[in-house]
Amino acid sequence: MRSTPPNRPSARGGWRRIGAAAAATAALVFTGFGTAVQADAATTASSKVTYVSTPCATPKHTGDLTCKSYRVTGGLTAFQKMQAARTGITPKAADASTPSGYSPTNLRSAYGLTSAAASNGSGETIAIVDAYNDPNAEADLATYRSYYGLSACTTANGCFKKVSQTGSTTSLPSSDAGWSEEISLDLDMASAICPLCNITLVEATSASYANLGTAENEAVALGAKFVSNSYGGSESSSQTTYDTSYYNHTGVAITVSSGDSAYGAEYPATSRYVTAVGGTKLSTSSTTRGWTETVWKTSSTEGTGSGCSSYDAKPTWQTDTGCTKRMESDVSAVADPATGVSVYDSYGVTAGWYTFGGTSVSAPIIAGVYALAGTPASGTYPAQYPYDYAGTSSLNDVTSGNNGTCSTSYFCTATTGYDGPTGWGTPEGISAFAN
Repeated sequence: MRSTPPNRPSARGGWRRIGAAAAATAALVFTGFGTAVQADAATTASSKVTYVSTPCATPKHTGDLTCKSYRVTGGLTAFQKMQAARTGITPKAADASTPSGYSPTNLRSAYGLTSAAASNGSGETIAIVDAYNDPNAEADLATYRSYYGLSACTTANGCFKKVSQTGSTTSLPSSDAGWSEEISLDLDMASAICPLCNITLVEATSASYANLGTAENEAVALGAKFVSNSYGGSESSSQTTYDTSYYNHTGVAITVSSGDSAYGAEYPATSRYVTAVGGTKLSTSSTTRGWTETVWKTSSTEGTGSGCSSYDAKPTWQTDTGCTKRMESDVSAVADPATGVSVYDSYGVTAGWYTFGGTSVSAPIIAGVYALAGTPASGTYPAQYPYDYAGTSSLNDVTSGNNGTCSTSYFCTATTGYDGPTGWGTPEGISAFAN
């Protein structure tokens, strides 16, 4: 599969939307942010649950990106079991009426962003690039933000904008339920991290690579200095051409999910011009930070991606010696569905709250951190910024876990300092993401 060109479907479906692992769960809740009620951030240890794997989008054209979802339809998550133990009341499984994943407050606490999120990001725009149209995107985003006490972000007040890959606000792509889940996830995570940011959703006509790339360019043309991408696929010799056509935008922080298929490099995360974002398992702890992280790995085929590119040249700021070309990843954030985030979605599913994981979570989180840190300097590649803070307290070094087996240990195994699955670590404040 690794040699399959990105513009063709592979035996496993070709291009796929990253971060589709989703678990619809319920939990008893406690008083949360503002006037909202939100789930407590209890540690979610592994537990046996029943998953049903269903494709979240059927390819409509040759070369379209495909995706998958994992939703809990039986049993209880570890989070639910812990809540039940505390209250003596067992919640219903697969109940979407109440959030049961991490909230904006939880995420900002975990990554040292509480103060920055309260004062930074105003006037900045995060662009979300996805395929197809989510007709409920604005309404679902409003529900999420209202529940968690975030200010309204609507077309009417100028905070939210939805356009096609050509910039049209009226001629939008056809709708797709699977991609609508991705859109809801991306919009909610951008809001969670940077609640004062404006958001532009750019919807590609289809999930083909050319259309997603065109949408990428449109996002930048519309003025976004932060662009989040939650898709990817196998590397190919064509990708350096795609680099030039779609991802070479100086002065713009472009984040890309590293993948959800465990160890193995994926594109466009291995583009030398983007920030490749890996995934972690995020749990509460008794440490001073109050949180702990390990590499996300659910199984040999599900976990954060990483690896040495076969095609993209190594950027000058990347100095690991085991990989002579571009190494994936650069930084990371929560992605394990077992410690997933709450998302509100209503198109194609029972309207309600779902818990999502995957590097589709971590990519918009890191885009939001870049936005909190301020507009990137013109002429620079923001992917370099975390490297300037390597080994400092501005990043939480993730030193345990792996996403598979590899001949060069740090390609797939966490270690002190840089490693493939988590890069230089996760944010601890915004310093490492500022020029």
